[in-house]
Amino acid sequence: MQLAQMLIPMVAAFAITVIVLPLFIGYMRFKKEGQMIREEGPKWHAKKSGTPTMGGVVFIIAIIIAAIGSAAWQHTLDMSVYVALFILLLYGILGFIDDFVKLFRHQNEGLKAWQKMLGQIIGAIVLVVAYLHDGFAHAISVPFIGQINALWFFVIFAIVWLVGFSNAVNLSDGLDGLVAGLSTIAFGTYAIIAAHDGRVDVLIICLVTIGAMIGFLLFNHKPAQIFMGDVGSLALGGMLATVSILLDREWSLLLIGLVFVCETASVMIQVAVFKTTGHRVFKMSPIHHHFEMLGWSEWRVDITFWLVGIIASAIYLLIFL
Repeated sequence: MQLAQMLIPMVAAFAITVIVLPLFIGYMRFKKEGQMIREEGPKWHAKKSGTPTMGGVVFIIAIIIAAIGSAAWQHTLDMSVYVALFILLLYGILGFIDDFVKLFRHQNEGLKAWQKMLGQIIGAIVLVVAYLHDGFAHAISVPFIGQINALWFFVIFAIVWLVGFSNAVNLSDGLDGLVAGLSTIAFGTYAIIAAHDGRVDVLIICLVTIGAMIGFLLFNHKPAQIFMGDVGSLALGGMLATVSILLDREWSLLLIGLVFVCETASVMIQVAVFKTTGHRVFKMSPIHHHFEMLGWSEWRVDITFWLVGIIASAIYLLIFL
């Protein structure tokens, strides 16, 4: 694709998002449906209670419409596009149900952990079936071991990858604009990789997501007018993992998505250490709250984490592209 042509998918997704999102925010305010802030979170986040949520619904719709239209225009409406959008939609629906339960019950707890996990696993399995049905290779290169060309390993890997990163992005969605910015950086990096590898189908997916995220960030930066909710974060995480698989660069996500990895690791370390010793490693987890507890403003945390994401992505591109 020419540079000018690349702008069209981005602009289309951006336009749909910025046009529809104010209407969605107005509707949610009219219905008085807002985010319930968890009690164990930072006390100063209490003022965010009531802020409209589930904004992910809008950018998911924008991504799907812009992706299908752009892919059809470029004659690349293939299985890769359908697989990525299917995961986006399925994980989005799962997050929507979770958000809806929270709003309906006026609490900060939605689906049970096992219910959410089951839905994520089902989505990963469907992805594997569609992936293999279209003749994609299922070999995974494992560092220090080599290439493993076994179906059972690919199935397990895909499930762990999608479930893990959808939850990782979900855990990271605790500050205004944080995930929207990190997602823009991550999908921007994969857009460069897709363009380099000649994968126009995956490139379009990345471009429309970038456009939608930039549009969403206009309303989600501090002070946020709307949150993306689980409907947005689970969908973005699932599609991010899917893109890394479609490009046969699965392990790249550990570096490109370094902040998401660190956010998840901080929770795992905090829980493990507290249960075994009764002490906390961090003042609060996920780690973005730790820095807040140290006195950092949300903007300082956002910018710092975005810079980490940019540097990690640049390192990957310099070394492996």
